[in-house]
Amino acid sequence: MPKLRTVALVAGAALLTRRALRRRVQASPLWPLPALDPPLSGRPRSRALRLLLTAHEAVADGVVQLRLEGSGLPRWEPGAHLDLVLPSGLVRQYSLCGDPEDTSSYTVATRLVEDGRGGSREVHEQLAEGMELEVRGPRNRFPLVEAPAYVFVAGGIGITPVLPMLRALPDGTDWRLLYGGRSRASMPFLEEVSKLAGDRLTLVAEDEDGRPDLAALFTAVPEGTAVYCCGPEGLMAAVEAHLPEGATLHLERFTPRANAGGNHAFAVELRRSERTLTVPADSTVLAAVRRELPDTAYSCEQGFCGTCQQRVLEGEIEHRDELLTDAERHESMLICVSRARSDRLVLDM
Repeated sequence: MPKLRTVALVAGAALLTRRALRRRVQASPLWPLPALDPPLSGRPRSRALRLLLTAHEAVADGVVQLRLEGSGLPRWEPGAHLDLVLPSGLVRQYSLCGDPEDTSSYTVATRLVEDGRGGSREVHEQLAEGMELEVRGPRNRFPLVEAPAYVFVAGGIGITPVLPMLRALPDGTDWRLLYGGRSRASMPFLEEVSKLAGDRLTLVAEDEDGRPDLAALFTAVPEGTAVYCCGPEGLMAAVEAHLPEGATLHLERFTPRANAGGNHAFAVELRRSERTLTVPADSTVLAAVRRELPDTAYSCEQGFCGTCQQRVLEGEIEHRDELLTDAERHESMLICVSRARSDRLVLDM
């Protein structure tokens, strides 16, 4: 009995802590900050919010879920993501996986990437309940479109943008889901996904089942089926290779698309500043520009957030971002990742 009492006391203390955090949300100025001042060059950064981290909990092996609370938060649609500004200054993008109708909180989840660039480790090891964090967004480059049928393919943490889509599908919708991971223990939200999908779920734990059979997954899909995929680059490439004729493919990436060819050096003219720069093969337009114009706005340096978008007046662009529309790509680029196909670009800077 003493052991049970101790457990109860610990659980009660945790509940009181959560309640205290929520009272703090209501009582403290966790306001949506005003839009940031527009930079001297580039597009204005996204509107920023300061939110309270009220939950930081493991939901699978190597995966933590964050609950960020505020009030009157902007609504979002399935597929949307946030930019999370970490205490170190790193900015990382995470898909929203909670309830779009909840204007009091945002929920995201992230996997620890052992050999990553440090963002996921900071989230896992340095964030704690009670901290205030800056977020920007939400933004959506992975929206759920209308279609006669859907096939969803999620690899590991790639289930996060898919989960709100599954909840939002009307009754009677024709859909199926392949959810894969290294092991069942490493796959977040597995219980909820299994309940939502029922017999429409193909579950592939690699340590038990090997690699997924994509050919079987795409058997007899209707014309116009929307295929949504989020996961490792190899999985997305395999889905693209197996895509049935007549289906549309929608991909969500949070790492830069691999460059198939070698880089070359090129010149960049900054027309308004009357300066010409050289971008080395092993560097970026952003780095070269910021040496001359230190105020140039940027954030993710991954081609996802759009902060560094610049208008291109002349030259052929090699786009490597995952954000711009076809129309935007005719006359602009994200200078953190995209380069020149030609020997020279002219930017409206």
